[in-house]
Amino acid sequence: MLARALGIPHISTGVMLREAIAAGTELGQKVESVVSSGALVSDDLVLAIVDERLDQDDAQCGYLLDGYPRNVSQAEALEDVVGADGIEVAILLDVDTDELVSRLLARAEDQGRSDDTEEVIRHRLEVYEGETAPLVDYYSDRLVRIDGIGEIEDVFTRIVAALARQ
Repeated sequence: MLARALGIPHISTGVMLREAIAAGTELGQKVESVVSSGALVSDDLVLAIVDERLDQDDAQCGYLLDGYPRNVSQAEALEDVVGADGIEVAILLDVDTDELVSRLLARAEDQGRSDDTEEVIRHRLEVYEGETAPLVDYYSDRLVRIDGIGEIEDVFTRIVAALARQ
C-alpha cells in the first residue's frame, strides 16, 4: 500500500528469495534449506540480490525495502552500495510477540506458506532480537516508530502521517 501511494517499487527480499526457491535454481535450493530452518540467508547472498534489484530502472527514483537490511552488517553493506543518503527513513512497526505469531500463522494458512510454522516463527523472532533489533540504534537518526496494532488501513494511515512529518 505504501509503495503504491508513493509510486515506488516494493522490494521484498522474502519474495525474491521465495521466487528463487520456486524456480528450483541452485541458489533457490541453498536458500530453501536455510529458510526452512528459520535461519537468515547469508548477508553476501542477500546483498547481491538486493543490489541487482536496485539497479533496475523502476528503482532509480526511490524504492521501499521490505525485509532488508536485517542486521547492522547488511545495513553497512547497503550503504556501500547506495550511499549513506540512500536510505532516507527506516520504519519500525511496534507489535508484540503474540500478535506477530498470530498474524504470521494466519498468513501461513492464507498463503499456504509451509515455512511459517509456529516453531519457525518463534525462532525467527529470537533471531530478530539478536540480529535485527540493533538496527533500531543504527537508524536512530532516521527511524520512524509506528504502532503496528490495529487494522491494516489504520496502521497505513499512521505510517503516511509520520512520513509526512519527516
